[in-house]
Amino acid sequence: MNIRDLEYLVAVHDMNNFSRAAELCNVSQPTLSGQLKKLEVDLDASLMERSTRRVLFTPVGKSVVEHARHVLSMVDKIHDLASVSEDPTSGDFNIGLLPSVGPFLLPKLMPTLTKKYPKMNLFLYELQKNKLIDKLLAGDLDAVIVSKKKWSSTVKEIPLYKEKLLLATSSDDVLSKKTEVDNKALKGRQLLMLEDGYCLRDEALQLCTKAGIKEDHRFKATSIDTLLHMVKSSKGITLIPELACDQKVEGLSFVNYNSSKAKRDIVMLTRKDSFRNESLELLAQAIKETVDQEFNLIDA
Repeated sequence: MNIRDLEYLVAVHDMNNFSRAAELCNVSQPTLSGQLKKLEVDLDASLMERSTRRVLFTPVGKSVVEHARHVLSMVDKIHDLASVSEDPTSGDFNIGLLPSVGPFLLPKLMPTLTKKYPKMNLFLYELQKNKLIDKLLAGDLDAVIVSKKKWSSTVKEIPLYKEKLLLATSSDDVLSKKTEVDNKALKGRQLLMLEDGYCLRDEALQLCTKAGIKEDHRFKATSIDTLLHMVKSSKGITLIPELACDQKVEGLSFVNYNSSKAKRDIVMLTRKDSFRNESLELLAQAIKETVDQEFNLIDA
């Protein structure tokens, strides 16, 4: 048994076809099939039921595939570890971000990273906060960029930046003429929100419920872009993170919300025992510098 055999096995499982698996592994089909037959002989177990139409894995085969994935993942980490010893900014990095961060930070950040750390290969994932934390702790992600709260003792927190939550209104709204609004001006207003599970929704609800602002339950957005489109159409108001308000948008106005709690801290979380922490500190520093240079953030 060797590493290549395990790669062949996983490829056949994922592609459910020997020809496509061989193409993926850049070998001929007879070579791939022959190696997998040898693997079954070595293990003294039948891993697959072969037919002209499909490949069926036996219960033992399915179990071997899952273990093979783990072994291949460990092999990748060994390669990464060796690469990091030579250059901490080289290799693959799996980074998770909030949907309320990624679309606004990344367009400014990526050109800087490409120039500064050309060997840093980022794989980016936008997920809700709880899913990001779960994947970080499971080892599927190297770091996550989220809003701050109390964390378990197994994670390391690196501060990135602070941003205000600004009020987004239609340019036709009387509130758009103000430079700042308070709770009294917002009482009785309809608040448009993201759907359940988004931390921006939780942050906005916690803030606005105390102010007497009512959520419009008829509509829940799946993205900030959709949310702003509804606001632009005079369907209601919403709270938006400051990075999302960096550019002027026709038909929209962003107004300062006079509340000491209308802000959030954005942090990077890593596992305390991660071998990539030196590299991730450098990435965090690049994010800080990008935000300072590219965004005109109000002092939060």
